[in-house]
Amino acid sequence: MISASDIFTIASKKEFEKITLKVFRHQFDNNAVYKDFCGFLGKDKQNVKSIKEIPFLPIQFFKTHEVVSSQDPVQITFTSSGTTGMATSRHLVTELNYYEQSFRLAFSQFYGNIEDYAVLALLPSYLEREGSSLIYMVEDLIQGSNNPHSGFYLHNYDELIAKLTALDTEGQNVLLIGVTYALLDLIEKEDFKLKNTIIMETGGMKGRRREMIREELHEVLCKGFGVSKIHSEYGMTELLSQAYSLGDGIFECPPWMDILIRDTEDALTYVDYGKTGGINVIDLANINSCSFIATQDLGKKYPNQSFEVLGRFDNSDVRGCNLMVI
Repeated sequence: MISASDIFTIASKKEFEKITLKVFRHQFDNNAVYKDFCGFLGKDKQNVKSIKEIPFLPIQFFKTHEVVSSQDPVQITFTSSGTTGMATSRHLVTELNYYEQSFRLAFSQFYGNIEDYAVLALLPSYLEREGSSLIYMVEDLIQGSNNPHSGFYLHNYDELIAKLTALDTEGQNVLLIGVTYALLDLIEKEDFKLKNTIIMETGGMKGRRREMIREELHEVLCKGFGVSKIHSEYGMTELLSQAYSLGDGIFECPPWMDILIRDTEDALTYVDYGKTGGINVIDLANINSCSFIATQDLGKKYPNQSFEVLGRFDNSDVRGCNLMVI
């Protein structure tokens, strides 16, 4: 049996590969949806000998199936936001502790001790619905900061502007984590000159504004907040781990997570470093659901194992995820 300790103490590429193959065999045996999908591709425990031979489940399965690799009761169900009339993803989590360990350890790896920050969260579209895994994570970070100034903001922008300006002026390290459109709304109300604040955008225009390429968006946000870099978080409802960018849209994963880039014309092959393709995610914290997910995001990976997110597949032509129905 694979334990949390096995996953969250991975210290080498060899160790990651060994545990990844163990997780694959575990999920093949215990996840009926995933086993059927593997069978559809002619894959089983015997003929998968390397990571690149592992089948990646199209992320759409979380909208249509119960993707679970455990007999334990479901502790919480995370759901995606969705436009009216569209199906939403449902991530059934049987071991909430894995999620908590994952995001706490990853944050510590990239940013240090959470108690060094005041955490301000501007996530209105997430706060206004139930089941957001992002809200669960940020709420835990707010509590973990033990800072009386940490907290959520909805539409009270004036209060947030006053708080953010005061804390930054006092020399307090601040993490402002926000959905993209709300951060843009904020800098339209105030021209900041921040010196002690990290701005982290989580993506998402939610139909409120025109979509922007990352370079344009980050240039606007840098100017509006008076900072040199915009940080980003790459996570999703279907995952229990996040990658982080400390600037320039270049993401890095914690040791129990990795990215592979698949060919957009053939979902079962991979492209070379620096070439654009579909993003496949290995998330070993997802041991009790599915750790091998083919997303609808486009990206590139680099030899140092960092990656970029470049956009999404056109919904009318998702060739990289066309093995969707068993």
